Amino acid sequence: MPRRLKVLFLCTGNSCRSQMAEGWARALRSDAVEAWSAGIESHGLNPNAVKVMAEAGVDISAQRSKNVSELAGVPFDYVVTVCGNAHETCPTFPGRTKVVHVGFDDPPRLARNAASKEEALRHYRRVRDEIRAFVESLPAALTGKEAGDE
Repeated sequence: MPRRLKVLFLCTGNSCRSQMAEGWARALRSDAVEAWSAGIESHGLNPNAVKVMAEAGVDISAQRSKNVSELAGVPFDYVVTVCGNAHETCPTFPGRTKVVHVGFDDPPRLARNAASKEEALRHYRRVRDEIRAFVESLPAALTGKEAGDE
């Protein structure tokens, strides 16, 4: 069995998009990816992200918001920045870590002016589903190879 890729999903606050990406990767691609998430800052776990992931059958409630400094020393193969701010302020990683930007809209920002809770959650669900589609394409989306290819 080939070694799983160590992938860090990095966002500004590690509260929503990166947490959803970690959850999807653990649920769908744990055969090929060892998933982590962190932020440039730590903002706590977004309850709406937890809710919409649970609706899709993935429980991320036990995950916690982490600062990237907490993962110092983990030899990541890839760092996937999921927001523009994280991409622009991404710290330097040692070794051969590759940084890839795959940006997703910010659900809390989109939901800020929603007229109802349901309208707000629609933004979270859309981004959740976009992140799922990206994660389903791993590791090929990062390496150009399907899992199991030599």
